[in-house]
Amino acid sequence: MTTYTADQAVVRTTPASGRRIWRIVRLNLVNKMTTIWLPIIIMSFIWIVNYAIWWIIWSATAPADRAETLDHTQYSGAGFYIFVYMLVLGVTIFAMTFPFALGFSVTRRDFYLGTSLTFGLLAAGYSIAFTILAYVEEWTNGWGLGGHLFTSIYFGDTLWERLFTVFVGLLFCFFVGSTSAIIFTRWKVNGLLTAAAILVIILLGSVALVTFTDNWGAVGSWFVATGTTGVVAWLLVPTAIGAIAGFFLLRRATPKS
Repeated sequence: MTTYTADQAVVRTTPASGRRIWRIVRLNLVNKMTTIWLPIIIMSFIWIVNYAIWWIIWSATAPADRAETLDHTQYSGAGFYIFVYMLVLGVTIFAMTFPFALGFSVTRRDFYLGTSLTFGLLAAGYSIAFTILAYVEEWTNGWGLGGHLFTSIYFGDTLWERLFTVFVGLLFCFFVGSTSAIIFTRWKVNGLLTAAAILVIILLGSVALVTFTDNWGAVGSWFVATGTTGVVAWLLVPTAIGAIAGFFLLRRATPKS
């Protein structure tokens, strides 16, 4: 007959909060095709399409006018397509991982904090890659043709402006996407339609207020004075509101088939 002592007994302990949150990060990154490779493929495709457009313009323009003509590509918004995908990724990560994580008795608090950390890490990684490509674009004179994709005026000129602009923009898209997914999980289509209606009413009221007070000139002056980086910094406000709202909305969200 075998006798177990107290020292031999197997003691089950709950991992520390930090380890539980990190496990959610790893869970969110299991599907690397969605989180890593697809953004790279999309950005590569955008670059190929833009390079073909630059080459067409370069070939059809007189040599003396090429530099000036292709300088206008700095106003191209082609780089924004990757932000649209990140908004979709914010929805996808939540929709795919949340029901699976609950099946492993993960708390909603740990899931939300882990997913928020995932968004921060992805935004940091992609903003660094985006900034590096911007400097490569500058060093190669627009990939040899004078084009602008990563060096569009919207992303700033200095290292910190580019890092900050892309990082904040990606965070905004991630949390808007995830908050939308949480609203859908709790209240389905009716919830999303109601949230969209409230947003439209707020925007319409803001436009009416500026119009009736004749302040469109002041609004334009504010955008010019604030600059790209300053305007992007204001995105932190709706991003923080979305992150806080998502945390509290998730507490009662239940995945349904």
